[in-house]
Amino acid sequence: MTDSAHENRLVTASREIAAPSSVIFELIADPSEQPRWDGNENLGHAATGQRVRSVGDVFVMTNRGGSVRENHVVEFEEGRCIGWMPAEAGKPPIGQLWRWELEDDGDGVTRVTHSYDWTALTDEGRLERARATTPERLMASVDRLAALVEGR
Repeated sequence: MTDSAHENRLVTASREIAAPSSVIFELIADPSEQPRWDGNENLGHAATGQRVRSVGDVFVMTNRGGSVRENHVVEFEEGRCIGWMPAEAGKPPIGQLWRWELEDDGDGVTRVTHSYDWTALTDEGRLERARATTPERLMASVDRLAALVEGR
């Protein structure tokens, strides 16, 4: 059993991608594109036309298991940062924050940092899944994004 008082509830992964931040950000800010690069193997599909534009937006995603999530955008800066908190349909967020931060170096290379913060998650039934979201799983998403935009 994990000692939850001492466990790290902020997981991150970061690397440079040989593409402009604007190109990468489009794949992140358009929920219908997210299943293409999901390294957590959890996302099923999202309807087109939900491109995130500001804090307060809510986009709907169906997980592979068929669960519908309303994702509440709580951080947004076009081309640089986006963060959302998932919730069951019609309910408040459950205490998880997914964040993407992009730093363009000006030479067509972007530092991409993906983080999963579950410090506010209290639902015992969700803790095992949260613990399974490792830096390696986050890096898998970053690597898949890189493959898409770098043409591999």
